[in-house]
Amino acid sequence: MSNLLNVSQSPHIHGKESTQKLMLNVVIALMPALFTSVFYFGLGAIIVTLTSVASCLLFEYLIQKFVLKKPISITDGSALVTGLLLAFNLPSNIPVFIIVIGSFVSIGIAKMTFGGLGNNPFNPALVGRVFMLISFPVQMTSWPVPKGLGTGYADAVTGATPLAIIKEGLKNGESLSKLMGEIPSPAQMLMGDMGGSMGEVAAIALIIGFIYLLATRVITWHIPVSVTGSIAIFTTILWLANPEKNADPMFHLLAGGVLLGAIFMATDYVTSPMVPKAMIIYGCGIGIITVVIRVWGAYPEGVSFAILIMNSFVPLMNAYIKPKRFGEEVTNG
Repeated sequence: MSNLLNVSQSPHIHGKESTQKLMLNVVIALMPALFTSVFYFGLGAIIVTLTSVASCLLFEYLIQKFVLKKPISITDGSALVTGLLLAFNLPSNIPVFIIVIGSFVSIGIAKMTFGGLGNNPFNPALVGRVFMLISFPVQMTSWPVPKGLGTGYADAVTGATPLAIIKEGLKNGESLSKLMGEIPSPAQMLMGDMGGSMGEVAAIALIIGFIYLLATRVITWHIPVSVTGSIAIFTTILWLANPEKNADPMFHLLAGGVLLGAIFMATDYVTSPMVPKAMIIYGCGIGIITVVIRVWGAYPEGVSFAILIMNSFVPLMNAYIKPKRFGEEVTNG
């Protein structure tokens, strides 16, 4: 009888889909943003991406083969996606050795110590990113200014991100109207012409990827829309209450990692809820925490922290927020 039932870890796939196919679609969806990053940051974007991907694949192979002594699974595409997402959270001029350390934390600590794909409670790329931010704060906050395809790796000119400019300016008592004149326009931010990590500077490219993921049914709308919607509502209230101290919702949606996080990080199959109602609660939690950190916290950006915090609630959501079972008896009174 014990051979009749085989229980496997998530992601649970029904029909003709496979983990490899799903991961391939995620990679395809990331390509517009990757090309945009290379267009703006040049050689640095290529070096960071290749280093991150190669390191993640290598560490997963070595740990499975020599430590866990399990079948090698790097062909499932999950380590490739982790490497790409980690690269998208980094400056395009960050030293290679820091990328390798971050890759080890993402794969070795955040993923493989829990048993590999399907067992990790937190998004591996975000764990690596937060570890790097805490351990190497200077290198992780030295953002290259977009200079085009000819930009080298070591000679990139750095500058503050729009979020950092607003945060620091308000802290120093400057008016928001003055600060808004020092940052890129909404059109420039939409096209990616601003400082930031590789995956933060291509809003239109990320939106194209979102449309592709929806069309291929890799993700649903619930998490991305609830994240961005809650941020838009919360920041609109703050903006209307005091427009000289709080930026408008369009700024918050286009600046920083909101779109990258909402579309590609928060929707990770393993670390996000399984049912639509829980997805919406999860997404709204991410949006609210992000705004709280941005407006009142020490960091100008809060998306990574918000997603990791809400990751910790996912097991509870999966346990208590469930669809009604087929055939369940409904009692009144």
